[in-house]
Amino acid sequence: MLYTLLGLLSFGFLLILFLPREYSKYNSVLALLFSSAGFIVCLLMYYKFSGINFNFQYTHDFSDTGLLGLDKISLCFVILTGFLFPLCLVASWGPIQTKPYLLCFLGIEILCILVFSVLDLVGFYVFFESVLIPIFFLIGMYGSRSRKIRASYFFFIYTLIGSLFLMSSIIYIYNQVGTTSYQSCLEYDFSLTQEKFLWLGFFMSFAVKVPLLPFHIWLPEAHVEAPTAGSAILAGVLLKLGVYGFLRFSLPLFPNASLYFTPFIFCLCVVGVIYTSLTAIRQTDLKRIIAYTSIAHINLVVIGIFSNSIIGIHGCILQSLSHGFVSAALFLCIGVLYDRYHTRFFNHYGGLMHNMPLFGIFFIFFTMANIALPGTSSFVGEFMLFLGIFSTNPIVCFFCATSMVFSGVYSLWLSNRLLYANLKTQYLRVFTDLNKCEFFVLSLCCGLTLLFGIFPNLILDLLN
Repeated sequence: MLYTLLGLLSFGFLLILFLPREYSKYNSVLALLFSSAGFIVCLLMYYKFSGINFNFQYTHDFSDTGLLGLDKISLCFVILTGFLFPLCLVASWGPIQTKPYLLCFLGIEILCILVFSVLDLVGFYVFFESVLIPIFFLIGMYGSRSRKIRASYFFFIYTLIGSLFLMSSIIYIYNQVGTTSYQSCLEYDFSLTQEKFLWLGFFMSFAVKVPLLPFHIWLPEAHVEAPTAGSAILAGVLLKLGVYGFLRFSLPLFPNASLYFTPFIFCLCVVGVIYTSLTAIRQTDLKRIIAYTSIAHINLVVIGIFSNSIIGIHGCILQSLSHGFVSAALFLCIGVLYDRYHTRFFNHYGGLMHNMPLFGIFFIFFTMANIALPGTSSFVGEFMLFLGIFSTNPIVCFFCATSMVFSGVYSLWLSNRLLYANLKTQYLRVFTDLNKCEFFVLSLCCGLTLLFGIFPNLILDLLN
C-alpha cells in the first residue's frame, strides 16, 4: 500500500505537470483530489497495520533507493503528512494556486513520505535534501513580503551546510559496514569513539532541521516570509523531519553515544525552551510569535527523545502529532487575518471577537491547546514528556516546566490583545468572519486535537 500511495501522488504530480494550458483551471481540483486520495490510503495503511508485527511493513525494494517500509513510528508521521497537505490546499484555495505552487506542494508531500519510509542511509540523505528544492521555490516565489528571497536562502544554506556532516557520516559508515542498508547498520557494532563522531555528524543535520539553538535563525525568517499554507506545512511536517531523524537514526544506530551526549542535549534544549519562550513575548509579528513557540515545543520534544524512557518517547511522538495540528491551525488563523487586512503587526488588531466571533472561538481554542489545556492532545503529549523527563532528571524537568508558564504568558497576552482590546478602526474597517473553507479546515484541526486529547490510545495502542 505504500507503493500505491507514492504512485498515486506521483501520478497526480505528473498529470498536473503535463496538463495542457487550456485545462489549467482543473489543476487545483486535481491536486486536492490526489492528495485527499493519498490520505485515504494512509488511513487504510493504519487500519491494516499489524500491531503485533515488530518488523517493517509495506516493504518494497527499489534499486535506486534501497528498501522502503514503515514501522509504527514512521506510520504516525506519514499519516500526519497525508492529513495536513490536502488541508492546506483547501486553506489556500484561490488565485495563488498556480501550476508551480501545486507542483511544489505535491513534490514536498511525496518527498516527505519517502523520507519517513526509506530504509537506506543514502536514500534518506537524498530525499532529506531534496525537500529543500520545492520549499526554496515555495518561499521565494510565493512569499508575502520583499524579504522572501533572503528567507529562502537562509533556509537553503543552513540546512545544506548541516547536511554536509550527515553525508560525511554516511560515507564513513559505508566504508566501515560495506552497505548503507539501515537494518544492516543496526547489526554492526561501532566502537564508542566511532559512535561519538558519527552521532555528531547526524546531530548537526537534524539539529538544523528541528531546529535547536543556535541553528534556529532560519525558521522565524522562513515562517514570516512563506505563504500561509507553506508556514503550516513547515511547522506541521518539515520540523518533524529532524525529530524523526533522532528517533530513527541517532538512538538506534548510536545508543552509547546518545547516552554520552544526553547532558549536552538537555542543556542545549533547556536553554532553547527558555530563550525562545522569552523571545516570543517580545515579538510584534503574529507569525514570528507562533514560530518561536514552535521552536520551544520542538525543543521539549527532543528532550523527551533523549529521556531514556519509553513514556518519554511515546510522549514525544504524540506531542509531535499534536504540534502538527495545533501549530498548523494557528498559522492558518494568522493567514485568515492577513488575507483580509494585509498586516501581521499585532498592534493593528484588537476587538476582533466582536466582529469575527467564529474566528475568535477557534483562535482561543488553539491558543489553549498550544499551552496544553487538559482535554487537548497537547496536554497528553506534554504530560507524558514531563513524566519521562522527570524519571531521568527532575532538575531538567523543573526547568522544562517553566515553558508552561512562559507559554501561558505569551499566548494569553496575544489572544487578549488580538480579540478583547479596543477595536482598532483606524486599521480595520471591513470585517468578514470565516468563510466555508476556513471553517471546514479549522474544524477538522479542532476535532483531531480533541479526539487525541480524549482518546490518546488511538496512537498509544499502535506504539505499544
